[in-house]
Amino acid sequence: MEEVKEFQTESKELLNLMINSIYSNKDIFLRELISNGSDAIDKYKYKQLTNGDKYKATDYEIRITINKNERSISIADNGIGMTHDEVVANLGTIAKSGSKDFVKKFKEAKDQESINIIGQFGVGFYSAFMVGKEIQVLTKSCDSEKGYLFKSDGVNTYSISDVDLKEHGTTVKVFLKDDTGEENYSRFLEYYTIEDLVKRYSDYIRYPIKLLEITSKPKLDKDGKEIEGESEEVKEDKTLNSMVPLWKKNKKDVTDEELNNFYKQKFMDYEDPFTSLFINVDGVVSYNALIYIPKHAPYNLYSDNYEKGLDLYSKGIFIKEKCKELVPDYLKFIKGVVDSDDFSLNISREILQNSPVLRRINDNIEKKVIEKLKEIKEKDFNKYLEFFNVFGDHLKFGIYSTYGMKKDMLQDLLVFHSLNNDKPITLKQYKEAMKENQKFIYFASGRTLDSIKMLPQIEKFKQNGIDVLLLDKNIDEFALEMMRDYDKTEFKNISSENSTDLTEEEKTSLDTLIAENKRIIDNLEESLKGKVDSVTFSTKLVDSPVCITTKNGLSLNMENVLDEESKLQGGYTDENAPKASKVLEINPNHELFKALQTLKDNDEEIKKYGSLLYDEAMMLEGFEIKDKKEFVNKLNELMIKALNK
Repeated sequence: MEEVKEFQTESKELLNLMINSIYSNKDIFLRELISNGSDAIDKYKYKQLTNGDKYKATDYEIRITINKNERSISIADNGIGMTHDEVVANLGTIAKSGSKDFVKKFKEAKDQESINIIGQFGVGFYSAFMVGKEIQVLTKSCDSEKGYLFKSDGVNTYSISDVDLKEHGTTVKVFLKDDTGEENYSRFLEYYTIEDLVKRYSDYIRYPIKLLEITSKPKLDKDGKEIEGESEEVKEDKTLNSMVPLWKKNKKDVTDEELNNFYKQKFMDYEDPFTSLFINVDGVVSYNALIYIPKHAPYNLYSDNYEKGLDLYSKGIFIKEKCKELVPDYLKFIKGVVDSDDFSLNISREILQNSPVLRRINDNIEKKVIEKLKEIKEKDFNKYLEFFNVFGDHLKFGIYSTYGMKKDMLQDLLVFHSLNNDKPITLKQYKEAMKENQKFIYFASGRTLDSIKMLPQIEKFKQNGIDVLLLDKNIDEFALEMMRDYDKTEFKNISSENSTDLTEEEKTSLDTLIAENKRIIDNLEESLKGKVDSVTFSTKLVDSPVCITTKNGLSLNMENVLDEESKLQGGYTDENAPKASKVLEINPNHELFKALQTLKDNDEEIKKYGSLLYDEAMMLEGFEIKDKKEFVNKLNELMIKALNK
């Protein structure tokens, strides 16, 4: 019986995008189908090794068959196969969990960005439709008595019918499209083309990839001489790949092209990785690993369904995909494989989660990745900045999430924009350029670099030539808070209240100024109850009339970040949300304050202007005014009075 099913709407759109918009290099369909076959054998082999009574051992292979007469190429494996439900799930539904989001992103993107999104998504089986006008899949699960035939032209529908198959496994048969002026699909019917593609993309596959090559040669007589006009068919069963896993080879024997091709095939990326590293450890714990750092963030890296981890093998046998226990959270973007002899093949998930061997491998891989990044930073800082622009926040998260425990490991990998430099600098570079007698590493935080550079508090630092780190990422200030210092020099927010930093002479001068203007200060504090904790005079300001500083560690920026995160997660209410302790600082040398002094005997007038001063200070900090109507009314009132004088 044949079932005819229609692709889901988003699956149709995705399929159309993949067929018509994906890679300019159509050769990758072969590597995708071979990789699927290898995965299927991995899964069957695991079943056989852990339950030999039920699943018989066999000679595993992937076989490619070319049929020039019907213009088809078949890729067959004797792996795990598929049940009916698995055929529907794996072949009839494209990326069911993320397809709607993917289509939305693609429609919003333009030109190269569109191709990049597709490349990140990965294609697998569906890449065959780039070269095929019809795809047939014959499959039988090792856990099923029935076999199934899947057929589709990749447009609207597909069909599934029952077939009699004796052995488990899957055969994908691709009927090639007709040649066009732009594309020669017939080249995939040539043996040398297939041999070249397998060697280039799939040489590492651990199972033999076989091809029965049928050629003709002149027929010979009994004396070994060619018989004119006669030929005979010659069959040669070739194994096309070396079958040595890439991570088992010596590093010196592997080319960059092989490393990059393996990465793109294994992890379905359209772009070469940022870097790769071989790890070969022989000791208390022995393992081989091949680790990659991508050049760009995976499209779903920040989604809830993103799965971190490295593929785990034991003695070359696949154990688990995306083993999360091998990767610390802050390095969740790395990809790769780990092969260790220290695991049994039937190890349970619970044992993996509590395995001291995995913890040692995790620690060692973490150390090696950090060493590699430090090496790149020292040798090619511009290249390192490319990495940091994409994944730098993860390193900061590594410090923050461990309450500073990884500070020593990660602090020299951090880079920040700064006031006195055109390109980002390290903390070491900042420290080396500090002014004589400078006590702190100063920083300022905000939503954007431009808004930070406009902070009133930064004026004095500009005037004195003191550099300031500019923190424009949400995680920045939290990471520095956990670090507390770098090389025994404390971090200091330029927006923090700084009475403890003043000299005795400055303190005396400030106390005198406050005493002389106590009535103004008291009126402003009364008018700003609930908004600020106190009002004082500033020693920081040069040109601006006012600014907001904070006390007790929580800055305005941190308050804002916590508030935004809380709203997203449904946490704090306005009543119990963490609040910064605000201080309104007034520039005593500014004309605005001098004008305010003329009202020192008019308490009500001073109180009216308190909220204006506060709103102006908050605007300069880069925040929205909460009551815009009140602000405009008071501003208009002030202008009317000035114009009527």
